[in-house]
Amino acid sequence: MGLRLTDVAVARGGVPVLSGVSFALTAGEALVLRGPNGSGKTTLMRTIAGLQPPLSGQIEGAVDTVAYAGHADGLKAMLSVAENLHFWAAVYGQRDIEPALQAYALTPLADRLAGTLSAGQKRRAGLARLMVTGRPLWVLDEPTVSLDTGAVAMFADAVRAHLAGGGMALLATHINLGLEAQVLDVSDLRAAPTALHGASDEAFL
Repeated sequence: MGLRLTDVAVARGGVPVLSGVSFALTAGEALVLRGPNGSGKTTLMRTIAGLQPPLSGQIEGAVDTVAYAGHADGLKAMLSVAENLHFWAAVYGQRDIEPALQAYALTPLADRLAGTLSAGQKRRAGLARLMVTGRPLWVLDEPTVSLDTGAVAMFADAVRAHLAGGGMALLATHINLGLEAQVLDVSDLRAAPTALHGASDEAFL
Protein backbone atom coordinates (compact mmCIF):
# COMPACT_ATOMS: atom_id res chain seq x y z
CA MET A 1 0.00 0.00 0.00
CA GLY A 2 1.29 3.44 -0.86
CA LEU A 3 0.35 6.94 -1.93
CA ARG A 4 0.11 8.20 -5.50
CA LEU A 5 -0.95 11.65 -6.72
CA THR A 6 -1.70 12.18 -10.39
CA ASP A 7 -2.15 15.71 -11.77
CA VAL A 8 -3.72 16.96 -8.51
CA ALA A 9 -4.88 20.57 -8.10
CA VAL A 10 -5.78 22.13 -4.74
CA ALA A 11 -7.32 25.42 -3.62
CA ARG A 12 -7.28 27.64 -0.55
CA GLY A 13 -10.31 29.84 0.12
CA GLY A 14 -11.72 29.00 -3.29
CA VAL A 15 -8.55 30.14 -5.08
CA PRO A 16 -6.36 27.52 -6.84
CA VAL A 17 -2.87 27.43 -5.36
CA LEU A 18 -1.24 24.31 -6.86
CA SER A 19 -1.86 22.29 -9.98
CA GLY A 20 -0.26 19.35 -11.75
CA VAL A 21 1.02 17.74 -8.54
CA SER A 22 2.17 14.19 -9.26
CA PHE A 23 4.34 11.89 -7.13
CA ALA A 24 4.32 8.44 -5.56
CA LEU A 25 5.41 7.01 -2.22
CA THR A 26 5.79 3.35 -1.34
CA ALA A 27 6.85 1.50 1.80
CA GLY A 28 10.07 2.82 3.29
CA GLU A 29 10.07 6.06 1.29
CA ALA A 30 9.97 9.72 2.31
CA LEU A 31 9.26 12.89 0.36
CA VAL A 32 10.07 16.44 1.46
CA LEU A 33 7.94 19.32 0.21
CA ARG A 34 9.79 22.60 -0.29
CA GLY A 35 8.60 26.07 -1.18
CA PRO A 36 8.16 29.52 0.41
CA ASN A 37 5.48 30.29 2.97
CA GLY A 38 2.07 30.53 1.35
CA SER A 39 3.04 28.40 -1.63
CA GLY A 40 0.42 25.72 -0.92
CA LYS A 41 2.30 23.05 1.03
CA THR A 42 -0.17 23.01 3.94
CA THR A 43 -3.18 22.99 1.60
CA LEU A 44 -1.74 20.02 -0.28
CA MET A 45 -1.02 18.10 2.91
CA ARG A 46 -4.49 18.76 4.31
CA THR A 47 -5.94 17.48 1.04
CA ILE A 48 -3.88 14.29 1.22
CA ALA A 49 -5.02 13.83 4.83
CA GLY A 50 -8.65 14.00 3.68
CA LEU A 51 -9.46 17.31 5.39
CA GLN A 52 -10.50 18.97 2.15
CA PRO A 53 -11.19 17.70 -1.39
CA PRO A 54 -8.86 18.24 -4.34
CA LEU A 55 -10.05 20.43 -7.20
CA SER A 56 -9.04 17.82 -9.73
CA GLY A 57 -6.71 14.92 -10.29
CA GLN A 58 -6.46 11.62 -8.47
CA ILE A 59 -5.18 10.67 -5.02
CA GLU A 60 -4.67 6.94 -4.57
CA GLY A 61 -4.13 5.70 -1.03
CA ALA A 62 -6.75 5.32 1.66
CA VAL A 63 -7.24 8.24 4.04
CA ASP A 64 -7.32 5.76 6.93
CA THR A 65 -3.61 5.05 6.36
CA VAL A 66 -2.69 8.67 7.21
CA ALA A 67 -1.57 10.18 10.51
CA TYR A 68 -1.48 13.97 10.09
CA ALA A 69 0.45 16.41 12.27
CA GLY A 70 -0.23 20.06 11.50
CA HIS A 71 0.64 23.23 13.37
CA ALA A 72 -1.43 22.24 16.44
CA ASP A 73 0.01 19.59 18.75
CA GLY A 74 -3.27 17.77 19.34
CA LEU A 75 -2.91 17.72 23.13
CA LYS A 76 -5.54 18.23 25.81
CA ALA A 77 -4.10 20.66 28.36
CA MET A 78 -5.74 19.08 31.41
CA LEU A 79 -4.54 15.56 30.62
CA SER A 80 -1.05 14.32 31.39
CA VAL A 81 1.38 13.42 28.63
CA ALA A 82 0.68 9.72 29.19
CA GLU A 83 -3.08 10.28 29.26
CA ASN A 84 -2.90 12.19 25.98
CA LEU A 85 -0.97 9.39 24.32
CA HIS A 86 -3.32 6.75 25.72
CA PHE A 87 -6.24 8.78 24.37
CA TRP A 88 -4.80 8.91 20.86
CA ALA A 89 -3.74 5.27 20.97
CA ALA A 90 -7.33 4.31 21.84
CA VAL A 91 -8.70 6.46 19.01
CA TYR A 92 -6.61 4.46 16.54
CA GLY A 93 -7.19 1.08 18.18
CA GLN A 94 -3.68 0.87 19.65
CA ARG A 95 -2.44 0.41 23.21
CA ASP A 96 1.32 0.62 23.75
CA ILE A 97 2.68 4.12 24.36
CA GLU A 98 6.07 3.21 25.86
CA PRO A 99 8.06 3.32 22.59
CA ALA A 100 6.67 6.79 21.90
CA LEU A 101 7.56 8.05 25.38
CA GLN A 102 11.09 6.69 25.05
CA ALA A 103 11.66 7.96 21.51
CA TYR A 104 11.02 11.55 22.56
CA ALA A 105 12.51 11.38 26.08
CA LEU A 106 9.06 11.93 27.58
CA THR A 107 9.14 9.26 30.28
CA PRO A 108 10.16 11.78 33.01
CA LEU A 109 7.26 14.00 31.86
CA ALA A 110 4.65 11.25 31.54
CA ASP A 111 2.63 12.44 34.55
CA ARG A 112 2.92 16.16 33.80
CA LEU A 113 -0.17 17.99 32.57
CA ALA A 114 0.26 18.88 28.93
CA GLY A 115 -0.77 22.45 29.66
CA THR A 116 2.29 22.92 31.90
CA LEU A 117 4.84 21.86 29.28
CA SER A 118 7.16 24.19 27.41
CA ALA A 119 6.57 24.76 23.69
CA GLY A 120 9.30 22.30 22.78
CA GLN A 121 8.02 19.65 25.18
CA LYS A 122 4.51 20.03 23.78
CA ARG A 123 5.86 19.60 20.28
CA ARG A 124 7.69 16.42 21.28
CA ALA A 125 4.51 15.05 22.85
CA GLY A 126 2.52 15.99 19.75
CA LEU A 127 4.98 14.17 17.50
CA ALA A 128 5.02 11.16 19.82
CA ARG A 129 1.30 10.95 19.08
CA LEU A 130 2.15 9.78 15.55
CA MET A 131 3.87 6.71 16.91
CA VAL A 132 0.78 5.48 18.75
CA THR A 133 -1.52 5.68 15.73
CA GLY A 134 -0.24 2.59 13.95
CA ARG A 135 -0.77 4.45 10.65
CA PRO A 136 1.79 3.77 7.88
CA LEU A 137 1.79 7.25 6.28
CA TRP A 138 2.93 10.20 8.38
CA VAL A 139 2.01 13.59 6.89
CA LEU A 140 3.98 16.25 8.75
CA ASP A 141 3.63 20.01 8.33
CA GLU A 142 6.70 21.87 9.67
CA PRO A 143 7.25 19.20 12.36
CA THR A 144 10.43 20.71 13.84
CA VAL A 145 8.89 24.04 14.92
CA SER A 146 9.82 24.77 18.58
CA LEU A 147 12.27 21.85 18.73
CA ASP A 148 15.86 22.30 19.89
CA THR A 149 18.76 20.49 18.22
CA GLY A 150 18.47 17.42 20.43
CA ALA A 151 14.74 17.08 19.84
CA VAL A 152 15.19 17.50 16.07
CA ALA A 153 17.59 14.53 16.21
CA MET A 154 14.97 12.52 18.16
CA PHE A 155 12.40 13.31 15.50
CA ALA A 156 14.74 12.36 12.65
CA ASP A 157 15.53 9.06 14.38
CA ALA A 158 11.80 8.36 14.83
CA VAL A 159 11.16 8.98 11.13
CA ARG A 160 14.08 6.73 10.13
CA ALA A 161 12.74 3.95 12.34
CA HIS A 162 9.27 4.40 10.87
CA LEU A 163 10.65 4.13 7.33
CA ALA A 164 12.80 1.14 8.25
CA GLY A 165 9.64 -0.58 9.47
CA GLY A 166 7.94 -0.09 6.11
CA GLY A 167 6.26 3.22 6.88
CA MET A 168 6.14 6.32 4.69
CA ALA A 169 6.61 10.01 5.44
CA LEU A 170 5.58 13.20 3.66
CA LEU A 171 7.17 16.26 5.26
CA ALA A 172 7.04 19.99 4.67
CA THR A 173 10.23 21.32 6.24
CA HIS A 174 13.14 23.65 5.55
CA ILE A 175 15.38 21.71 7.96
CA ASN A 176 17.87 19.16 6.65
CA LEU A 177 17.02 16.06 8.67
CA GLY A 178 19.63 13.85 7.04
CA LEU A 179 16.95 11.58 5.59
CA GLU A 180 17.13 9.79 2.27
CA ALA A 181 14.12 11.40 0.64
CA GLN A 182 12.66 12.64 -2.60
CA VAL A 183 12.29 16.43 -2.78
CA LEU A 184 9.41 18.26 -4.47
CA ASP A 185 9.55 22.06 -4.77
CA VAL A 186 5.94 23.21 -5.08
CA SER A 187 7.10 26.63 -6.31
CA ASP A 188 7.17 25.08 -9.77
CA LEU A 189 3.52 24.01 -9.46
CA ARG A 190 1.80 27.29 -8.59
CA ALA A 191 -1.66 27.56 -10.14
CA ALA A 192 -3.05 30.64 -11.82
CA PRO A 193 -4.91 32.50 -9.00
CA THR A 194 -8.37 32.39 -10.55
CA ALA A 195 -11.30 32.40 -8.10
CA LEU A 196 -13.65 29.45 -8.35
CA HIS A 197 -17.29 30.41 -8.62
CA GLY A 198 -19.53 28.36 -6.37
CA ALA A 199 -16.66 26.36 -4.89
CA SER A 200 -14.75 27.01 -1.68
CA ASP A 201 -12.84 25.12 0.96
CA GLU A 202 -13.47 27.82 3.60
CA ALA A 203 -15.07 25.27 5.95
CA PHE A 204 -11.81 23.37 6.05
CA LEU A 205 -9.49 26.27 6.93
